[in-house]
Amino acid sequence: MTTPDRPGFALPLLLLAGFRTLVDDLHVELARQGHPDLRPAHGFVLQAVGPAGTTASDLGHRLGVSKQAAGKTVDRLVALGYLERVDDPADARRKLVRVTAKGHDGLLRSAAVFDQLRERWAATLGADRVTAIEDDLRRMVPADVFRLDVPGWFGG
Repeated sequence: MTTPDRPGFALPLLLLAGFRTLVDDLHVELARQGHPDLRPAHGFVLQAVGPAGTTASDLGHRLGVSKQAAGKTVDRLVALGYLERVDDPADARRKLVRVTAKGHDGLLRSAAVFDQLRERWAATLGADRVTAIEDDLRRMVPADVFRLDVPGWFGG
């Protein structure tokens, strides 16, 4: 029930604040572990590139942004050493974007840090509460919860 002390708009703000807290804590730890240049949007890009690589057009589509916006982000991540551009073995006219060893390291470290952050939340709130929050969110969100188009969705 919505009440003056629990207005409807507070729920999405609290969910976003929880997300932001986890992501900010992640990036503090990633910087400490040797990845100071990774930004929150970069994780979505690295995930969207995928294990086989992709083209800038397909990447833009996956992220919900233009090919130009995807290309600009790819340029930045190539300069930082997280992505590389290579010739497409199936079509010499195309370039593929692939995750480098440094990019894979960032992804692996991110997964490990998120595990640690979940453990920290469980230590603070109780393991049962964290599990209940996760279960409740799974009941409320659509099946395609792990969409990677958040950068485009936020950018509007």
